[in-house]
Amino acid sequence: MDALSQVAEAVPADTGSNWAIWAAVIAIVVLALVVFYIRWKTKRLPGEYVYQASRLTRGNRLFPAQVQISSSSVTMLQPQWVGKLEESVHIAHIASIKIDTNMVFSDVLIETTGGHNPLVCHGHTKSDAVKMKQVIEKFQSDYYKKA
Repeated sequence: MDALSQVAEAVPADTGSNWAIWAAVIAIVVLALVVFYIRWKTKRLPGEYVYQASRLTRGNRLFPAQVQISSSSVTMLQPQWVGKLEESVHIAHIASIKIDTNMVFSDVLIETTGGHNPLVCHGHTKSDAVKMKQVIEKFQSDYYKKA
């Protein structure tokens, strides 16, 4: 009996709380990694004319879409858990730009000359939507002045 009582004293009686602490630490580390991954996937694209959709709109909760406008093309980038969806249209192939203004946010529809499905950008502020249209029209007029 004497050896059994010595073994019982050597084993800590509170092993259940150690597992709870380790589980909490692991959960915090996993949560931090997920938050870091989401922040990394949604970093701002390089360029002067980049417009990011609001996270408060449909389809943009975790990974908001970004629209990058350059002198030669308009590119919409939609990050995903694995990979990304990227659509690009040359400035010369843009036929029209429609802005659907809602209560708070606006949707921008960029239609192409080929009649293909338009680029649909949900969840931009009204001022960003108007700026996008102005920048695209400016780059289009510059493109056709050169030609």
